[in-house]
Amino acid sequence: MTTADALVSAEAAAGTTPVAHRTDVRPPLPPSDIERGRRGPSTIRHGLTLAWRGVIKTIHSPEALIDVTLQPVIFLLLFVYVFGGAIAGNTTDYLQFALPGVLVQTVVFASAGTGVGLAEDLHTGIFDRFRSLPISRSAPLVGAIMADLVRYLTSGVIMLVLGVILGFRMHTGPLAVLAAMGLVMVFAFALCWVFTALAMLVRQPRSVQGIGAMIMLPLTFGSNVFVPSSSMPGWLQAFVDVNPVSKVADAVRGLLTGGPVAGPATTSLIAAAVIVAVFAPIAVTLYRKRA
Repeated sequence: MTTADALVSAEAAAGTTPVAHRTDVRPPLPPSDIERGRRGPSTIRHGLTLAWRGVIKTIHSPEALIDVTLQPVIFLLLFVYVFGGAIAGNTTDYLQFALPGVLVQTVVFASAGTGVGLAEDLHTGIFDRFRSLPISRSAPLVGAIMADLVRYLTSGVIMLVLGVILGFRMHTGPLAVLAAMGLVMVFAFALCWVFTALAMLVRQPRSVQGIGAMIMLPLTFGSNVFVPSSSMPGWLQAFVDVNPVSKVADAVRGLLTGGPVAGPATTSLIAAAVIVAVFAPIAVTLYRKRA
């Protein structure tokens, strides 16, 4: 009798049967279509929960709103009252041109804060605790971006209110204003994935901030946010015309003060979709590998 047969006989005498010889044990079933379908909703649900955590954290730390409240206000006041007279002849006319652009610039600068915040969380180890929870692996990234979108929306509302106080006049209806804010939020959502992927590659928050500045400065100042592209050299106009920030600024100007909207808005949405399609999978893949 072999050793295996001896073990089988001993287990049979003890009233047990090895798993390999039992006929009532079935292999684990593959996940059903319903279980597969629940992964997407669970990611959104878990992401919303973590987003609420981020909002609560911001409420208890008001200084976290400084970068999306005071910074755009300072930019608007300086550019309007320091450069407005030289660029447009008077500050009132320049305010009508600059405010939509500064609104777009605000979300471009603030979206880098998403990457910095994620890098800090990864550095402090909070994501190690998230990995120990029974939640979707992508939920921490989705939650962080959703929480930051709330901050950007707050910043946009503050900008519009300040602009009205300074003399900015909207020549369109409430729906157009909501559409302008929605377009800005969509573009911010797309840019957040760029800096999220950067945070997964660069371990130090300061490095994320420094590299982010190298990305943000050409996008914002190499656009028509502050001055019309017609005043720029021809070689720079070529870059400005394909810069997605310029397209978003043109669409927001049209929605707030009147003018062409369909073309710039369509280009902006296509650019946002391409950015998300490219950088969201990269960010999630890098996060899973790092986790």
